[in-house]
Amino acid sequence: MALFAERVGLLDTENAFKIGPYIRQLEAAGKRIIKCNLGEPDFPVPQPIKDEVKRQLDRDNTHYCDPQGILPLRQAIAAHFRETRGIPATPDRVVVFPGAKPPIGFSQQTYCNPGDEVIYPSPGFPIYESFIAYVGAVPKPLHLDEERGFSFAGSDLAPLLSPRTKLIYLCFPSNPTGGVASEAQLQEIAALIRERCGPEVRVYADEVYEDILFDGSQHRSITAHPGMAERTILVSGASKSFAWTGGRIGWVLFPTAAEAECFRNLNINYFSCIPAYNQEGCRLGLESPEVATVVAERAAVFQQRRDLVVKGLNAIPGVRCQTPKGAFYVFPNIAGVCERLGILDAFRGLPPAVQAKTSPSTLFQLFLLFEHGVATLDRKSFGRLGTESLHFLRISIATDTDSLKEGLTRFAAAAGDRAGFQRFVEKGEHLF
Repeated sequence: MALFAERVGLLDTENAFKIGPYIRQLEAAGKRIIKCNLGEPDFPVPQPIKDEVKRQLDRDNTHYCDPQGILPLRQAIAAHFRETRGIPATPDRVVVFPGAKPPIGFSQQTYCNPGDEVIYPSPGFPIYESFIAYVGAVPKPLHLDEERGFSFAGSDLAPLLSPRTKLIYLCFPSNPTGGVASEAQLQEIAALIRERCGPEVRVYADEVYEDILFDGSQHRSITAHPGMAERTILVSGASKSFAWTGGRIGWVLFPTAAEAECFRNLNINYFSCIPAYNQEGCRLGLESPEVATVVAERAAVFQQRRDLVVKGLNAIPGVRCQTPKGAFYVFPNIAGVCERLGILDAFRGLPPAVQAKTSPSTLFQLFLLFEHGVATLDRKSFGRLGTESLHFLRISIATDTDSLKEGLTRFAAAAGDRAGFQRFVEKGEHLF
């Protein structure tokens, strides 16, 4: 009898955390690492939220609470969705989770039987793909084309739809590309889903970056289109807007109260409940005009950083980078760098067992980290299936401006360091 169940080996991971030990190892050796790997804002939690959490702790609001989420927070979430999406959201359909990540896997466990199909964007948040094999479903990646701004239309989605389609993941603004949906795009996608999918098919609208938009872009949700609120799992949370990644507060508006009750029971089985004092902090964050002002000011800072990094990357030979409209990432194409440094040839020369664990962009990602001190993420960290010939990095701009400037200098040095890359590969360490 084996120690681990077979399904454990089917679950993938999120490489943003996987390279953490590498970073700590390098820092312990005295090296300064420019951290552009995690999607974690470098700002503090807004002061009014911190004050409210402290107040709740002083009130001893530290005990068990409703596994669905405390009513005042669910009321605030419903009001926020009514105001920002124009939909009839009610607190009985809202469930609060420890972050916006658990409902990704919970949704596949809840809605999908073995053999059901899950459509998800690639590149996209890695946990969409990670869970599919684990629950016995069938992955259907929707590949996003750089030439079209990593966007897609209903005509791109249509060939993936089938009688076995059960979940369709959408993410706007997008991680990792920063793509923002247009009204026409959502209208076309919504019309296609209404036409081709039965009422049991669910759209998973990951809108956790809803407040981080650039160039006057407006957040648009598919839930605002006719017939879609009744089909959509609408997701957001505190980690990005409030720079509160450690608070672990996410929330979902479900199409029905019965579905919310089902997910409430999952919370009972997995977590019991989420700390009430943090939930009260989120409630204040959603209701406070002062916090809304802070969030908008920080989005403006992210836009300035975006402009800096996109311009700097496009000045590096072998790199081309589009200008994202939201979130806090850039997603440069490094195919030219892979060619200049001999990475493609080096990859082809690796033993098959090593090739299976790495990629050309992974080799450059790790070379950039170990030899030039910049932490990024490779293309396969955002969807593995069908991406073998694609060479991109995700660079988080959720770090201070001076560090980003230094990171660009180091990136440019790495992009021209062919001899250094050859030495790195010859050592045979840290290739995946």
